[in-house]
Amino acid sequence: MYVCICRAVTEETVRAAIKGGAHSVEAVTGACCAGDDCGSCHGVIEQMIEAETGQVAKPSRRLRVVRAA
Repeated sequence: MYVCICRAVTEETVRAAIKGGAHSVEAVTGACCAGDDCGSCHGVIEQMIEAETGQVAKPSRRLRVVRAA
């Protein structure tokens, strides 16, 4: 299943990033690019972090993406 459709990042890739120590949305984004486009997957990533670590994920800083023309 894709977690981040914009970047075609799968659930397995996000889980691997979390197991590798990425325990915030920003860290997951840095590890595998999930969540660095529209941001609609941030909530799913937060839920996955919580499920994998048992800790509440830090809320993401949902930045607005501005694209150059």
